[in-house]
Amino acid sequence: MEIQVWQIIALTIISLIFIWDSLMTAVFDGKPIFAGIIAGIIMGDITTGLAVGATLQLMVLGVGTYGGSSMPDYVTGAIVGTVFAVTSGQGIEFGIGLAVPVGLLMVNLDIFGRFCNVFFAKRVEAAIEKLDYGAIKRNIWYGLIPWGLSRAFPVFVMLIFGEDIVNTLVENMPEWLTGGLSVAGGLLPAVGIAILLRYLPVKKYISYLLIGFFAAAYLAVPMFGIAILGAAMAVISFQQNLKDSQRVVVANAGVSQEGLLDGEYED
Repeated sequence: MEIQVWQIIALTIISLIFIWDSLMTAVFDGKPIFAGIIAGIIMGDITTGLAVGATLQLMVLGVGTYGGSSMPDYVTGAIVGTVFAVTSGQGIEFGIGLAVPVGLLMVNLDIFGRFCNVFFAKRVEAAIEKLDYGAIKRNIWYGLIPWGLSRAFPVFVMLIFGEDIVNTLVENMPEWLTGGLSVAGGLLPAVGIAILLRYLPVKKYISYLLIGFFAAAYLAVPMFGIAILGAAMAVISFQQNLKDSQRVVVANAGVSQEGLLDGEYED
């Protein structure tokens, strides 16, 4: 499948919107799953986009940037990975395998975008000292330019030359490397789930985890069915915790009442 000019333009604009959104409105909140879905819609294969984006989403759960630190940009990786997965015809695992190094590569461009913004930050500080509100606003808006280019330009370049690059990779890439990318793409969901489980009270709800695993592995229940089962167990757990809380409140109220009666009796 060949990528069309309008698709290149649309995907470049999407990469621009996503980085600006993460700095301002946070509607998409820098989530790769949204980038994958939108890229899938543009490429005419929403299933692939959802699979690539959701897999990369697992890699960023619980991960944040603090103190000016940079993290792999899996939003851009989701866009490029979805495009390569659709245009190359190599499947979802191949797209994910290419999306990961793209996300890692974007760390350097993220640092470049931050570095360029130091220039505008200094201009804002100078304008603040002069109380030049117009210059403050202008330089804040100018700061969006290097941020946008740090994502839009590499995406545009990769999409322009992407078809040739993908074809060259597919034709000349050794089988052990393509197989490795496929294996890596298949392992990433497991790694993401493992990261997620570290933040969940697994020991407390191990029985629920085993029920879900049994339903998926041995009963072949689809993901929607697993989601319904999980929602039902969540309701049961919530109701049980609510009853336990009510018992504690009643018990504490009884103890308080007995203390009052004892105090009155002693008086």
